[in-house]
Amino acid sequence: MTTESQGNAYDDIAFTSAAADRALDAGDGIVRLAPAWVPREFCTPGRRIRLHPDDYFPFGPDRGGVDERWLASAIRADNGPLTGPFEGLSLVVEPDGSLVPFDEFVDHHGARLIGERLWQGYGRWPMYSKFFDNLMPLPFHFHHSDEHAALVGKVGKPEAYYYSPHMNNTLGEQPISFLGLQPEVTQAQLKERLERFALGGDNRITDLARGYRTQLGTGWDIPWGVLHAPGSICTYEPQAASDVVCMCESWSTNREVPAELIWKDVPEDRVGDFDFIIELLNWEANVAPEFVTERFMAPWETAASAAFEGQAVERWVVYKSEAFSGSELTVKPGATVTVTDTDAYGLIVVQGFGSYGAHEVEAATVIRFGDLSHDELYVSEAAATAGVKVTNRSTVQDLVVLKHFGPGNQALAAESAR
Repeated sequence: MTTESQGNAYDDIAFTSAAADRALDAGDGIVRLAPAWVPREFCTPGRRIRLHPDDYFPFGPDRGGVDERWLASAIRADNGPLTGPFEGLSLVVEPDGSLVPFDEFVDHHGARLIGERLWQGYGRWPMYSKFFDNLMPLPFHFHHSDEHAALVGKVGKPEAYYYSPHMNNTLGEQPISFLGLQPEVTQAQLKERLERFALGGDNRITDLARGYRTQLGTGWDIPWGVLHAPGSICTYEPQAASDVVCMCESWSTNREVPAELIWKDVPEDRVGDFDFIIELLNWEANVAPEFVTERFMAPWETAASAAFEGQAVERWVVYKSEAFSGSELTVKPGATVTVTDTDAYGLIVVQGFGSYGAHEVEAATVIRFGDLSHDELYVSEAAATAGVKVTNRSTVQDLVVLKHFGPGNQALAAESAR
């Protein structure tokens, strides 16, 4: 691995049908994924995503630091002209250590992997999750709806946050998130702050926002068009498979945000039109007086959890979006349980070690850039519905797994309807 690889952390990346079949069959419908590290030029790494301390700036001087790890991702990051060919894309690890691009892996297996419902409805794996880990808050920004993203040939991006205690030994420099707008804010007031962007310095747009202190073990639902500036927390973020964005704050991490990030995903004939930026917002959701009631998420135990008889517990941690969902599975020391789901999913182990189906798993402590790990898997729908045997081999610590599902999770829908 060299810096000149332009975003390639790994060698020996290639797709063949034989390799894709071998990987899925060897794991009995469950495949191992390589870590997918993503830099952002406007961010400062919070150093909590378990990358080696010397490896947070592996892409060169103009790329910024690594503050994201993408999980079960069948898309590539949209990081400008220097973006590497596999940046943000998950890679399936074959038994011999060679790597298969996850997007081609999904295309090859189709319904056999993600299930007939999602394959017929989307023709792709339509979500991914990530750890986002910035030392300071992100700039105030939003993501487009499907309709608005289609104007630039992309898809929309709702997302959600879960503040995992296992990923937050420290809360960073400002663990306060700005989400939505104060109910009395007008569109004229917001436009005036947007127009300040061109003047340089801080446009102070978050003066118009609502701030919330971080509560570990909880989270937020962030639909399309809702302004947000996540605090300095390492967040677990299930989201739609898109990297579309509109940056609205001119100052972040003690430096100016490039002005072109306002217009990154705006049609060419609307660049410079701040009224159009306001049109892209979900205004009612931003100024809703019941914002906390509508968007805050406290975990609740899944219906299937009762079958574990105290040997494990599973809780829904992301559950308000139709586009994705997420749960947290905790298996007690020395316990073995069978985990059954209705849908395919990706997973990341954040504490402990043991086995997950045919795979050995262990939470990472320190990963060198370019090294593989045993902490991330993708479970096909067939394996999920058949049930996966999960064993915690520790005698003292829990095995903790975060699971991310695609749209319309059938178990969640059934439980929510009760």
